[in-house]
Amino acid sequence: MAKRWSVVVALLLVVVLAACGSSGSSSESPTSATSADPGKAAAIERIVEDLMASKHLKAVIVRVTQDGDEVITKAFGESQTGIPATPDMNFRNGAVAIAYVAAVLLQLVDEGKVSLDDTIGRWVPEIPHADEVTLGQLATMTSGYQDYVLGNEAFERTELNNPFKAWTTDEMLSYAMDKPLLYKPGTNWNYAHTNYVILGLALQKITDKPVEDLLRERISEPLGLTNTVSNLTATIPEPTLHAYSSERRGILNLPPDTPFYEETTGWNPSWSITHGAIQTSNIYDVEATGRKLFAGETLSKEGYETMISTRLRGIARPLSGCATCREMNERYTYGMGVVLAREWIVQNPLFNGYAAVVGYLPEEKISIAVAVTYEAEAFGPDGSYDNGGNPIFSQIGAMMAPDHAPPIPRD
Repeated sequence: MAKRWSVVVALLLVVVLAACGSSGSSSESPTSATSADPGKAAAIERIVEDLMASKHLKAVIVRVTQDGDEVITKAFGESQTGIPATPDMNFRNGAVAIAYVAAVLLQLVDEGKVSLDDTIGRWVPEIPHADEVTLGQLATMTSGYQDYVLGNEAFERTELNNPFKAWTTDEMLSYAMDKPLLYKPGTNWNYAHTNYVILGLALQKITDKPVEDLLRERISEPLGLTNTVSNLTATIPEPTLHAYSSERRGILNLPPDTPFYEETTGWNPSWSITHGAIQTSNIYDVEATGRKLFAGETLSKEGYETMISTRLRGIARPLSGCATCREMNERYTYGMGVVLAREWIVQNPLFNGYAAVVGYLPEEKISIAVAVTYEAEAFGPDGSYDNGGNPIFSQIGAMMAPDHAPPIPRD
């Protein structure tokens, strides 16, 4: 069975060092004519083209701004065979929406409607340990709940055997709620989709509004994210960036030498996060998320400081039997819905053949957004794969801000 260890790596290791390969091919879309720095735009093109070849990427869409000025917006490679990728193509934004959900919670705290220290039993008493776990612990992933995705073979078998399945929230949580807490709430950290599914349920009860409406009214509309939409189905608006994967190789028990590579664009993403926060977006909105939300827009000063707090560096530590428990340090610290990687604020989703990265450097007001899809050669013998956007983001960040290069995790 193929293990989704690549997903764990993408979540826990924000950026990776990639060796440069030979030049790749780009689409006919030219470098942005309005680039604030044509020299840097050309350097970014070289970075992308080299890594497309060495990391076997089918398409890359990149947008970089500094102090709001465009450095480059460009698509490379193909969405489908013979169909070039374009900068306006839509794709799944995955965990980027986790930052939106966290921001909504922080807004409600700013408004005095809830406290991060409120236990969730008031709103979701049916959830086990509801009188022990707080809203803040869900948002910082310190609740101790086990994940229904990462390391859960029963869930993996069901999801990969039927990637078109429409999941209910109860079905998702059923893979985690019968398991004991990994630790006493608030005493450690582990990445678990479970936290944000429960948090979504609580937010709906707190506001008496669906999560979809909360994200639209409180995040997308105020930030001008006009291309970011929630959809519980597999629909991706046109123009669509198509994705492909070999990750079901293991579940199908295929020999390593048997070619296997299938389109995943139409796979149902309903398993991936709280319903209402399953979204599609494009590179313009993902970059704007870094430049605006990660800069503190829509949040109070106190709320923003909470989002980017490094307080877990004194709490999180490895734990036997927990694949995603780890010590926090300057290379990786979970804030609230975002990752702090030295001075950079980051999110980097990876699932179903799509990967992306958005990173923001407040000190120099640099925002970098990357979305990628994969060629067949990118997948390992068991169908595993890494976030191909990470090395692109890492090298662009180092070029744009040499004194603040994104960290390179240890092997």
